[in-house]
Amino acid sequence: MISLFYSDLLPLLVDDEPGIGEDTFMWLGTQVPLVCDLVNGRFTFDTLTVSTGYRLYFPACDKCLKEIDKPREFLSFEDTIKLDLSKNIEHSVKPAAIGPWGAPLFDKAIVSESAELQEPVVLEFPEVASSTRRDHWLALIKEVMLLHQFLSKYNAKSPTQAWEMHSRTILGVIRLHAAREMMRICPLDPKSFLIFVLYNELPKGDYVLEELAESLKKADSISVSGQVENLSSLESAVEQVREEAKEIEVAKATAEGLKEEGISDSILVLMELLKPLKNVVPWFQEILTWQRPATAVVVIATSLVVIYKEWVGKALAVFFLWVVAKIIRARKEGIGNKCDKIVVCTASDQSAMETIISAQHGLQTARDMVQLANISILKIWSILLGKSPKHTNTVIVALTGVAIILFVVPIKYILMTVVLCCFTMNSKLGRHMANDKGNRRLKEWWDLIPVIPVEVLDKVTETHT
Repeated sequence: MISLFYSDLLPLLVDDEPGIGEDTFMWLGTQVPLVCDLVNGRFTFDTLTVSTGYRLYFPACDKCLKEIDKPREFLSFEDTIKLDLSKNIEHSVKPAAIGPWGAPLFDKAIVSESAELQEPVVLEFPEVASSTRRDHWLALIKEVMLLHQFLSKYNAKSPTQAWEMHSRTILGVIRLHAAREMMRICPLDPKSFLIFVLYNELPKGDYVLEELAESLKKADSISVSGQVENLSSLESAVEQVREEAKEIEVAKATAEGLKEEGISDSILVLMELLKPLKNVVPWFQEILTWQRPATAVVVIATSLVVIYKEWVGKALAVFFLWVVAKIIRARKEGIGNKCDKIVVCTASDQSAMETIISAQHGLQTARDMVQLANISILKIWSILLGKSPKHTNTVIVALTGVAIILFVVPIKYILMTVVLCCFTMNSKLGRHMANDKGNRRLKEWWDLIPVIPVEVLDKVTETHT
């Protein structure tokens, strides 16, 4: 155990030996391509030096180069199952859970599916504690698939171009294997060593792949100075992607705390974030119920004019400009600096028993809402399938009438009518003219619709889909 610790971990912690920085590492890669690739070398360097303050010291560098030399000499393949990942067909690989008798207990497998396979191929990677071996091979399989997709997308027909990308992929696999052997105690992210997996996930990674494709096409047809300029363009794209990746990592880190919260805390946060709407909703209710007559008249007149003149686009433009003005005002007043976090208070004046009863009432309310939604959907299916002919005929006649109205009457007049009806129904005149019998008949009509029976099965059978 002491030998394993010393040989695997100590070279990564040494910080008093001669070492190299990122730029030197990249220069070394241009002289010895086996060390790193120009396209993803900076990401590789970050992964190798994360424990040493982003300096690659001699013990770690020496061990890494020796490990690279080992897989270069001993790469071999045995007869086993073969999956052709080079064909331009729909092919997918994804992680999967396996276990005894088909129970998905251990997340340590890969499932490969394609149009050529009669059934999915499951590759198992049994491990005691983690799934690093599975993740390692999943990244390798994706890298090969993305390599061939890259060659097909950018029409790399030249054997030289194809071999260039194949060799870069092979060298990336060798570097990854060497890094894993060097850092067995510290699992690493495979994508930092694999070009296509890396830039398939990074923001604007497609820009780098486009520049890489252009550099391949121009490599045989341009001068040395032109090639340097092309490589400079590629490096610029890589640096841009790298900077944006760092910004995204910082942004994701701010959301990690919310992901770890439970359901109750998440609900409390949501309620706190929706607090501004508590002031807006009552304001609209006061206008709709004519508690603010002057404001209600202004809203009605404005809505009717906007709809009649077909100024909906202009109204949205005014709204967006108002939002922009609010943002600029908040920036000038420094509100973002003053309010750097949102405080959510979980304290309650209820006793433990009252809290439990409130939670039970909440769960019961949620259950009732789900049941009501299920019943409503099943009633609609009953109408559509003609299980209740009388109701189906009524719906057919009503929808036909609505279709004729929409076909004949311009939509703006219909929208104006809807606006007037909404405000009129909530006014004193509308409440006086309200037809309670009509609402009662409509509810009775809805209650008379039978629900399609639902059968819940423990397992899928051939007769039930």
